[in-house]
Amino acid sequence: MGNFASLLHNENIKVYSRIRTWVMLALLVLLGIALPVLFYTASDVGNRPGRWESFEMTMSVLFFLNSIFTVIIASDMVAGEFSWGTIKLLLIRPWSRSKILLSKYLSVVLFSLLTTVLLAVFALGTSFLLFKTGDITRYTKGDWTPATYMLTSIACSYVQLFITAALAFMVSSVFRASGLSIGLSLFLIFANGIIIAIFNPDHYSWAKYLLFNHLDLQMYMNSSTGPGGVTIGFSAAVLAVYYLVFMLISWLVFSKRDVAA
Repeated sequence: MGNFASLLHNENIKVYSRIRTWVMLALLVLLGIALPVLFYTASDVGNRPGRWESFEMTMSVLFFLNSIFTVIIASDMVAGEFSWGTIKLLLIRPWSRSKILLSKYLSVVLFSLLTTVLLAVFALGTSFLLFKTGDITRYTKGDWTPATYMLTSIACSYVQLFITAALAFMVSSVFRASGLSIGLSLFLIFANGIIIAIFNPDHYSWAKYLLFNHLDLQMYMNSSTGPGGVTIGFSAAVLAVYYLVFMLISWLVFSKRDVAA
């Protein structure tokens, strides 16, 4: 366990020793502060949003950026080692390939959690400093409170980020190309709505097994059913299967390939 902790620490050092990582973190913090300030200065007193509305708008805009940053890190974790030739240095250490891959993946997950928390803390803090309570009726329908509504919304957004990062990590492991990994992942993020419109489960029953139709779990916050009449349990099961497939492919390819060549 101690050896694996050292390996995980080593992978995190690789992530946070690069200037680009700190630029990403700084951008999320600055924009998390700047957007509520913009909402405050761009509206008059009578039309200013409440603190929870400001927080929600900030998170909805910047979570896309958060996802992009995580995809960049995930795409480079394995592919970057091949590009730099440093994968050979890892293989001479007393660590199995499974542990090496796991440490890299956990570093991606830890980065995604850090960026999500940083963004949420600064966006919420700035919104609460600048705005009054405001109208919260939209959050109090049913059993929602503003806090539980936003916490659930962020959790749903993080699930989409989590699956997208897993896809990026798999492509990086299989093809050793960070550009391809980033491109496919960004396509999944931005073209998801178009793909859902084309392959709608309401029209094609087989489409309910496609990943794209289950990434946005926020649809279940206002309805008990999703596209094609599926439930949140079905969506969670589909996402879990795709996630396991992504991880299995990553592990099989990385373990069997002659990475020292």
